Amino acid sequence: MPGENLSRDEARERAALLSVDGYEVSLDVRSAVGEDTGNGPRTFRSVTTIRFRCNEPGASSFADLLAPSVTAVSLNGRDLDPSEVFDGSRILLEDLSADNELVVDAQCAYSRTGEGLHRFVDPEDGEVYLYTQYEPADSRRVFANFEQPDLKAPFRFEVRAPADWTVWSNGVGERQDGVWRFAETKPISTYITCVVAGPYHRVTDSYERVFEDGTRLEIPLGALCRKGLAKHFDAEDVFLVTKQGLDFFHDHFDYPYPFGKYDQAFVPEYNLGAMENPGLVTFREEYIFRGKVTQASYEARANVILHEMAHMWFGDLVTMEWWDDLWLKESFADFMGSFSLVGATRFTDGWITFANRRKAWAYRADQLPSTHPVTADIRDLQDAKLNFDGITYAKGASVLKQLVAYVGQDAFLEGARRYFKRHAYGNTRLGDLLAVLEETSGRDMGAWARSWLQTAGVNSLTPQVVLGADGRIEELAVVQEASVIAPAGHPELRPHRVAVGLYQRSQVGALERYARAETDVAGARTVVSELAGADAPDLVLVNDDDLTYCKIRFDETSLATLREHLGGLTDPLARALCWSTLWNLTRDALLPARDFVGLVLRFAGRETDIGVLQMLHAWAESALVHYAAPQWRETGGRALAEGALAELRQAEPGSEHQLAWARFFATAASAPDDLELMKGLLDGTEEIAGLEVDQELRWAFLEPLAAHGVADEKVLAAELARDDTASGKRHQVRCLAARPSAAVKARAWEQVVDSDALSNALVEATIAGFGQASQRELLAPYTPRYFEAIERVWTERSIQIGMDVVRGLFPALQDSPETLEAADTWLAAHEGAAPALRRLVLEARDDLARALRGQACDAAAGTSAG
Repeated sequence: MPGENLSRDEARERAALLSVDGYEVSLDVRSAVGEDTGNGPRTFRSVTTIRFRCNEPGASSFADLLAPSVTAVSLNGRDLDPSEVFDGSRILLEDLSADNELVVDAQCAYSRTGEGLHRFVDPEDGEVYLYTQYEPADSRRVFANFEQPDLKAPFRFEVRAPADWTVWSNGVGERQDGVWRFAETKPISTYITCVVAGPYHRVTDSYERVFEDGTRLEIPLGALCRKGLAKHFDAEDVFLVTKQGLDFFHDHFDYPYPFGKYDQAFVPEYNLGAMENPGLVTFREEYIFRGKVTQASYEARANVILHEMAHMWFGDLVTMEWWDDLWLKESFADFMGSFSLVGATRFTDGWITFANRRKAWAYRADQLPSTHPVTADIRDLQDAKLNFDGITYAKGASVLKQLVAYVGQDAFLEGARRYFKRHAYGNTRLGDLLAVLEETSGRDMGAWARSWLQTAGVNSLTPQVVLGADGRIEELAVVQEASVIAPAGHPELRPHRVAVGLYQRSQVGALERYARAETDVAGARTVVSELAGADAPDLVLVNDDDLTYCKIRFDETSLATLREHLGGLTDPLARALCWSTLWNLTRDALLPARDFVGLVLRFAGRETDIGVLQMLHAWAESALVHYAAPQWRETGGRALAEGALAELRQAEPGSEHQLAWARFFATAASAPDDLELMKGLLDGTEEIAGLEVDQELRWAFLEPLAAHGVADEKVLAAELARDDTASGKRHQVRCLAARPSAAVKARAWEQVVDSDALSNALVEATIAGFGQASQRELLAPYTPRYFEAIERVWTERSIQIGMDVVRGLFPALQDSPETLEAADTWLAAHEGAAPALRRLVLEARDDLARALRGQACDAAAGTSAG
């Protein structure tokens, strides 16, 4: 039988044949503690009973299971020989009856990659923690099942665990006779079942709501983390956002939360941001803050809490039929995360973050050669794994924001309400959503869907302004261009609902909007007649208020205005949109990187929105590392470090802006005086008023010190002794790999590429430390080694680790035509490699080509200036 990469065709064939009535899953995880005496992977016992029907008696099918060994298999009371029916990933099921019962007794492996049942040993106290993570298809690493989203069923879990542990699952559980037994779930997909077990710290609360008909809904709330993080756990803020979200979604969805309790577990070594398991949402524990962070971090956590909560309806209650329509849950959850953040919490500027951060992710993804429509063509599970990307999430959410502007908020939400009620506990495709939206809006959704959901690429919108003899606007038009990489030669000009804003400088220097027109842009050129006769603008913003998904361009007057007066823009959203546009111009080699860095140095200190400021810091660093001409890097790096230090010293003592500038200074510092200052801040001989150098900031300072050879292994060992925690270990591993030594790099490469001894979190930390922009020459020998190794790594390692290695170790810092040629040579020689692997290499190759174009643009600017 084929291997573990389930195809869409196989899933459709199996769904047409089978219906699942229920699962009973019994896990014994007492083996998670104590010494591991076996030679192979540490395992646990998994016994699964599946009751299912077959509409063609006598037919054959298969169940999914990834396990080191299977002890016993029985089908309808017949014992089957595991060696004959189990091939390592599938269990052959022949001669099925109309009603069937399958029992599988297996030894499954604990995970160290964050896929399946992950086992973590806390270095601080030796305690063991378990949690599951499955999406898209790793529940088969824990129990036998039919691993596809449209074969939903109720689940009953029972778990045997060490006596001093607590166990949680999707349903309410209790311990009886040493066994944790959990209430049967509603019909759900396999990938959102969940088990969390261990000596977790737990805080409880409750949510209550009385509906108009007098019925009362009570939801027990829980929040979990490792014991070592309990002192940092601000569960009260987690519960506050949770309750605000539940109020908001009940107000708008008219469908009571259907899954009983609502636990939220913050777990270690987590690959994702979070996962929407009904009744037991899991989050990466980095959302528990060990040190001082800015409000942007709290906003990001609140957004993720609300994103996952939206999934209880979009994704869990109603689930896509296959991964082609992954967007049906992720785009909605991403949109609803920001929509509810602004509507229900203290983070009322959430749309600024969306415009500045989420859309940047989408714009990058939508300009890669691997771009795809929001509704994608997902052939198999490897395709699915890679499509949790900026298009499925952020572009999809942007398109939904455009849809709200197109059909109106009331029609959009009424469509959602009908969608839930019509398809509760079922599976859907794109057409099911379009049908309810047509009902509620009265609009033909087919043309809109074809333009926005079924085509790829991002349009550019540019203003054209013609002034009359009187100095007023004679004509203002918006010119639309299709994506230059539109697939299959079919460029798409889309309908856009946009606001066009006109801005002028006031007598006090503020850049303020004085006119606005909302219009429908269609085709290549659209005249905005409402703005004819208006005073001549200093700045035209063609997607004011960020209603649509597009790349904004500026006319010459607007760009000249921003070069001199960007800091004078008083509206924070307009300012964020202008920054985003300038960054897109830099990435598109239309604005020299040195000009973007100069704008950041000139105006970022006046930025009031902390999330925008931190994004500017990241973009400025990227501009210097990837898009600046090599001969200007030293000059630009020195300017960034000097500018960051000046802003750090000028910032209000103890403010979040001061903290942001301190962290940015750490990334930019390389001069001996700057490194000495950071050493002094660490040992207490230097001080900046109000700057608290807590443990997290200490590690932020130590990485550049390690990368420049100032902090050696002894210093890093002493710091780990000071912070002997799981977080401290990750930081130390990253800093160790950052040191400027050939032996260090060889060791890091061996640990990640040639060995699977490290956990997923330490693989991630090692890769992060390995690639230092100041060490290009030291890293040069790894370019050929990368291309020699990646196909083997992809074959031998889990898909998560394979993705981390292929993305993280691509020689992006060897930014030369020779590296581009090496990537092209590999792609030409490996046309038969796994499509998902080729996609990753193709994307990294495209980023490199873009960087080289940006460097050429910047070099030309330097030549003309010289």
